[in-house]
Amino acid sequence: MSDRDPWFVAIGASGGDGLYDIMAILRELPPSLNAVVLIVLHRLWDRPSHLAAVLGRAARMPVVVALDGGKFTPGIAYIGEPADHLTLAANSFGQLVDDPNRNHRNRTVDLLFRSVAAHGGSRIIGVVLSGSLDDGSRGLAAINEIGGLSMVVTPVRSPEQGMPKNAISYDGPIDLIGSPFEIAQAIRAAIQQACYQPS
Repeated sequence: MSDRDPWFVAIGASGGDGLYDIMAILRELPPSLNAVVLIVLHRLWDRPSHLAAVLGRAARMPVVVALDGGKFTPGIAYIGEPADHLTLAANSFGQLVDDPNRNHRNRTVDLLFRSVAAHGGSRIIGVVLSGSLDDGSRGLAAINEIGGLSMVVTPVRSPEQGMPKNAISYDGPIDLIGSPFEIAQAIRAAIQQACYQPS
């Protein structure tokens, strides 16, 4: 594997708190970062979404809606449309899973994470941010199992079980539990360290 092979950073969140977490991370990730950033945020599936524009105002790197079969490019953050679930396919191509019957419903983060575990190689990072329920737990465990890095936002906003607490307690060690800022810094450090390691 070349030092220039891109990393894949998969981020999952839900709700308003999750949106703020994503924005806080994107503020810290430069477009020069050798990583493809893939983002899933639970949204109402039957309404127009302005997520790309909202994230784009906060992000330093471009935020675009992924195209089915399009080649992912490092230094860009990708999202899917609400009813088209974002996944990674072989050879760094995007695959959108059409879900008119909402079969994946509250499992769209797991869907992304598992695709990254299957096709992202050894340079992968899974990030679970704020949200309710337990989406992302199983997919983060799959990333962990193949040697990827796992990061979870500190569960401070809500006392009940949610995505962060469920991810922490589900299976396997978590490499980092911290604030969105700390997670962003850890992402940058992991990628930059890999780029400068002697071969």
